[in-house]
Amino acid sequence: MTDVVSPTALSEIKLRLLCHDDIDTVKQLCGDWFPIEYPDSWYRDITSNKKFFSLAATFKCGIVGMIVAEIKGRTKVHKEDGDILASSFPVDTQVAYILSLGVVKDFRKHGIGSLLLESLKEHISTTAQDHCKAIYLHVLTTNNTAIHFYENRDFKQHHYLPYYYSIRGVLKDGFTYVLYINGGHPPWTILYPFRLYILLCIPTDYIQHIGSTLANLSPCSIPQRIYRQAQNLLRSFLPWSGISAKSGIEYSRTM
Repeated sequence: MTDVVSPTALSEIKLRLLCHDDIDTVKQLCGDWFPIEYPDSWYRDITSNKKFFSLAATFKCGIVGMIVAEIKGRTKVHKEDGDILASSFPVDTQVAYILSLGVVKDFRKHGIGSLLLESLKEHISTTAQDHCKAIYLHVLTTNNTAIHFYENRDFKQHHYLPYYYSIRGVLKDGFTYVLYINGGHPPWTILYPFRLYILLCIPTDYIQHIGSTLANLSPCSIPQRIYRQAQNLLRSFLPWSGISAKSGIEYSRTM
């Protein structure tokens, strides 16, 4: 896009679902927006499989933004985010996972990202009604633009995930961000106030340093018991279940 975008562009934006014919365009956009390459099967799934809510924002028939999400049962959440909801919720309780949210650079700061996010919320209220209790996503710890976007829309940091992403062979840390809806909430434990204090009061880069240091420790270098206690203590405040990069095609692309 080389033309100057009018401040009133939002009034000309139209929304529609992605389809198979959009694959090439979506590939190009994702290549521009995100640092991870995904297999062709991922693009086929999000443009064809009805389990995904894949919505495009178009301007003069061209795609300038999109959001891809999946509403699923809380028991199908990956292990690193298994405690997003308290265990007291029924097993058929649902959550919404944002795989992708992006906007073409020239069209940013025109409210398109917010429009797409609100459209997801409307879709949830229509299909899942009040059975969906949380919307969550993953984001690189260094992606301050995306982090500010979500925090300004009431998403809260839930987990710090050391070495969560593998980008061009380099492991990168991630965060889980969550927006609780319809009365949803995380597990309440005796350590929850301390964990909340850590997330809110201790600088993020210091938390990352602690997490990365403990993740690199070898049981052979220190007594095994101390090693286990140290990692379990960190997990009690910042629960993450593994330090290896996630596999599969369900990564959030809000990186």
